[in-house]
Amino acid sequence: MSISDLFGSGEHLRNINHFACIVNLASVDGEINEQEKTLLKRFAHKMDITETEYKTVVRNPQEFPVSSCNSVEQRLERLHDLFKIIFADNHIDREEEELIKRYAIGLGFSSAASEAIIKRSIQIFTGQISFEDYKSLLDKKE
Repeated sequence: MSISDLFGSGEHLRNINHFACIVNLASVDGEINEQEKTLLKRFAHKMDITETEYKTVVRNPQEFPVSSCNSVEQRLERLHDLFKIIFADNHIDREEEELIKRYAIGLGFSSAASEAIIKRSIQIFTGQISFEDYKSLLDKKE
């Protein structure tokens, strides 16, 4: 039985695949800690993932493919989700960085674009941004 037979198709399947990426990142450094579990539950709720689907994905997240996105904004939103789970423990290790690079390419970013986005995202998530960038972020209107 294929994954699409279990979970249907369309947007929900893309959400399942994306959630599997998040679970993969949470577990890459070993055991999923409590902070990561809390974030995973939040992401599952946000993506309308049922308890059964949650358990299936957590049991074996490598079974799910990375789904690319059509818009750059959607890709960036998915990467942002991934960075949030990585930095749940306020740290990114080498394995997590390598994995997110692969996911960025899987989402549809070129190798060069993914390198630049990941480098910049790490600076932002670790608080290593310049004052000018900080000010620019504060000046943006939502």
